[in-house]
Amino acid sequence: MEQELAYERNRRSTLTMVGVRRLAGWLLVGIVLMIPGLAAAQTAVEPSPTVELTARAPAGAPGSFADLVDTLMPAVVNISTTQSVGGEGAPGLDIPQFPPGSPFQEFFDEFFDRQQREPSRRATSLGSGFIIDPEGYVVTNFHVIEGADEITVVLADDTNLVAELVGRDERTDIAVLKVEADAPLPSVAWGDSAAIRVGDWVVAIGNPFGLGGTVTAGIVSARARDINAGPYDDFIQTDASINRGNSGGPMFNLDGAVIGINTAIFSPSGGSIGIGFAIPSNLAENVAAQIIEFGRTRRGWLGVRIQTVTDDIAEGLGLGDSRGALVASVTPTGPAEDAGIQPGDVIVAFGDEPIEEMRELPRVVAETPVGSTIDLRVIRRGEERTVQVTLGELEVAEEEGLLAALPSTDDSVDGKADNGALQRLGFDLAPLSGELRRQYDVPRGTEGVLITGILEDSPAGNEGLQPGEVIVEVDQETVETPADVAASIEAAEEDGRGSVLLLISRGGEMRFIALSLGAG
Repeated sequence: MEQELAYERNRRSTLTMVGVRRLAGWLLVGIVLMIPGLAAAQTAVEPSPTVELTARAPAGAPGSFADLVDTLMPAVVNISTTQSVGGEGAPGLDIPQFPPGSPFQEFFDEFFDRQQREPSRRATSLGSGFIIDPEGYVVTNFHVIEGADEITVVLADDTNLVAELVGRDERTDIAVLKVEADAPLPSVAWGDSAAIRVGDWVVAIGNPFGLGGTVTAGIVSARARDINAGPYDDFIQTDASINRGNSGGPMFNLDGAVIGINTAIFSPSGGSIGIGFAIPSNLAENVAAQIIEFGRTRRGWLGVRIQTVTDDIAEGLGLGDSRGALVASVTPTGPAEDAGIQPGDVIVAFGDEPIEEMRELPRVVAETPVGSTIDLRVIRRGEERTVQVTLGELEVAEEEGLLAALPSTDDSVDGKADNGALQRLGFDLAPLSGELRRQYDVPRGTEGVLITGILEDSPAGNEGLQPGEVIVEVDQETVETPADVAASIEAAEEDGRGSVLLLISRGGEMRFIALSLGAG
């Protein structure tokens, strides 16, 4: 699924999602349903008489979680799903083709006929969830109910209720269910995940291994973790054990408010090793509320593709430090274009929230209501300015195909131009012509200087530049000929700079590259 904002991902081979099956785009070693489990018991150590303790347990540390659990347990539910597997038509099996009269034909005809007659099997799986409204709205992970034909919610008193899927959001791995009961159901309230601190106590309740309600406790180990699960990663990390079947269960603070949804674990083997991750409540509450109101999410949409500001790119842009989100391209007719945002702008603040890293921007944009007018602080050619933008709706932009749209131009230039050679940096260039545009399949609307050759073990080759890509800008100045590129590079060398900033189009996708001016 194409996303509004381009973002860079680092692969991590030992992160495992816990769910019925691996979510698309999640890089996982195993399939493990998770939720905080039993915290390791701590053995009190008698201090030496000669050692003076300088830190003591806080006065508010609980002696027991029992009273809290008694209040919260009735609102935590088990999610049971069933799914048809196999049967009709033996899906996934292709009938081999044999020559007429082959002795194998009769055997395979009989085999596949038997496969078609056999009834489909019912696969079941377990997860956890929690009731957020007495009317019967239940929140869980999307991967817990993904592909389910039937969903059953099992209450703490073992009452079984058939659940209807209200809506789901694959990007954040959240789903909302609805059950009907004869009386109002016990529910829990959302808390403020932004208020938690590393070291705070947390309590998790779920249903690992289908054993029934299970309570575990631990502390917040870290905040704002990016585990490459999606574009809006902002996970809470905890040392409370998370085990199979606990996905979708709630994580509580000591006030009994939900501050997270237990979702993933870090595990080489599939078992809990005390590194678990929860979706923060401030993100989950917003998504759940949109699903309940609209049946789907309605995310804010800015209309830009962005990339990380590296140290080299920061130098090429003349920034003091590497911060913010670099705009690589702007969607035609989108909110950013209407507001005057340009490729090469660095977004350093969205409203009152500073943008220190590129990955922070997609989340804050998505959480902002559609139609909101926001002040963006951007750095353009070394100067900071404020731009007002009115957000569109991401889902509508996807439906209308705006995310992939490119401007069209009159491609009337024809004839092949002479190659300009910039051998020291490792590439051959040519002006775009109709013939070269067709030869290298350059999209209409892309203008600049075509790369026709790359020298291995050169600055251009080391940056992964390829023939067929187009240099659109050099140091934020448009270029039309190889001579334009050469002149800009020479100017950068005369200024004593170590790199030059190129805006590159590959198949219509824009990105910035800081090309070293040193020897290859």
